[in-house]
Amino acid sequence: MPRVLAPVEVGLGESAALGPGLLTDRFGRVHRDLRISLTDKCNLRCTYCMPEQGMPWIARDKQLSVEEMARIAGIAVAHGVTEIRLTGGEPLLHRDVVDITRRLASLPGAPEVSMTTNGVHLVKLAGPLRDAGLTRLNISLDTVDRDRFRQLTRRDQFDAVLQGLDAADEAGFTGTKLNSVLLRGVNDDEAPALMEFAHGRGYEPRFIEQMPLDAGHTWSRDTMVTADEIFAALTDQHTLTPVPHRGAAPAQRWYVDGTSAMVGIIASVTRPFCGACDRIRLTSDGQLRNCLFQRGESDLRALVRAGGSDQDIAHALGVSIEQKLPGHGVNDPGFIQPERGMSAIGG
Repeated sequence: MPRVLAPVEVGLGESAALGPGLLTDRFGRVHRDLRISLTDKCNLRCTYCMPEQGMPWIARDKQLSVEEMARIAGIAVAHGVTEIRLTGGEPLLHRDVVDITRRLASLPGAPEVSMTTNGVHLVKLAGPLRDAGLTRLNISLDTVDRDRFRQLTRRDQFDAVLQGLDAADEAGFTGTKLNSVLLRGVNDDEAPALMEFAHGRGYEPRFIEQMPLDAGHTWSRDTMVTADEIFAALTDQHTLTPVPHRGAAPAQRWYVDGTSAMVGIIASVTRPFCGACDRIRLTSDGQLRNCLFQRGESDLRALVRAGGSDQDIAHALGVSIEQKLPGHGVNDPGFIQPERGMSAIGG
């Protein structure tokens, strides 16, 4: 897959001022959240994410090994990362997902290890992942209608997801979030139903504006359901009260109907929250990205395989973060969508 490389040259043995400020960028944002994409492959083909066929997958020899992944993560944790989110593609497709989880959860510093998944394989993996130290799940579900699920994902896996939700509950996961993307004319009428479904299971629903990160580059503002529209659909039937102290969280949250139940909306396009962003991303082929919409990448895989020291890798992290822009630029006239789609970057 073609990529534009960031102008980051990190030589072996290069010195760096390593310390508390390593993960702080020029704008004072401290980066505590590392997203690691385990694979670019997925067992669904959601229409807003990738085409049904013809995806160019990352070659196996280009993918990070378990040891390489754990080493990079360990260095990030040593310099201040406190949360690691495993993503994809679909992370449960990685054959070593349980081992990876165990290694990351056992790192010195005890980072919180969570996961974003479509839930299809949770039936067999929820228990082992919980035992390995996974703390929390974000599960993607865009509809509570079986036929619409097949239309949106191009796969007949609705029952498998429901069974996966049951398995996650039985394994003892709490604080589960249900992620939903609404598409105009497809499932944009389901916000209240999805919230009711999530609350009925003790989950927190999260509605995410569709972002220009699809592999087919077909994103359009005309089909994106905005945060204002989602909020209007929910408040037509419910009373929403703002939850204070958002911090670096991507979602703006509300209490529902005076209860402790909450709902969140992630408005990456219409209400960017870049000023508080604390996230960096590592792709399955070892490329570091300081922003989801970044067009450049820093090649940590090459650095690791060339014999780079832990200090070299830490320096590369610091250089990438130092170059982070103040915002993602999606609403700028000259914005160009990244070559990679979300499935290859990791959410």
